[in-house]
Amino acid sequence: LTERPHRCATRPASFQRSQEAADYVAWLLKAFAGYPLAVELRHRSWSDAAADTRARLASRGAAWVYIDEPKFRDSIVQELDYNAGPMTYIRLHGRNAANWWDPAAAEDRYDYLYSAEALASIVGDTVSSGGRVVMYLNNHFSAKAVANAAILRHQVGQIVPGTYLPEMVERYPELA
Repeated sequence: LTERPHRCATRPASFQRSQEAADYVAWLLKAFAGYPLAVELRHRSWSDAAADTRARLASRGAAWVYIDEPKFRDSIVQELDYNAGPMTYIRLHGRNAANWWDPAAAEDRYDYLYSAEALASIVGDTVSSGGRVVMYLNNHFSAKAVANAAILRHQVGQIVPGTYLPEMVERYPELA
């Protein structure tokens, strides 16, 4: 769980749907009632029962986190829907499939820079959705999350505060 204005319970891909798992999620949501809630479920078994998963989360006022990551056989299957809950919570992990399961170092998994076009397709109708949209960038390797956050802010018409060192702009020219 994070110490931010919202609470997001993240479970590993091995956290499969079962009655015990559903009860645990319900317990967590009850424990944090009163906060804006989002739950990140990564195993495909949750999306195989998407209607039930959505209903359980909705009954507690929780958003189902949309996960952008490399997709594998057991990966959750989702479509980004800005009207699916009390807020839209998007988590961008990067798409570095080659280093996802067996990286040389843990941070190598998140060594991925989203192109402006890829971000635009994820952002989609964010501004026109009218609801609360939260994005968390986890592609932190070599400040790629910082670069992508600035690009995202620009794409949705927000001011990008501050200036970047020349080395940063050289590495990520879209920051210019």
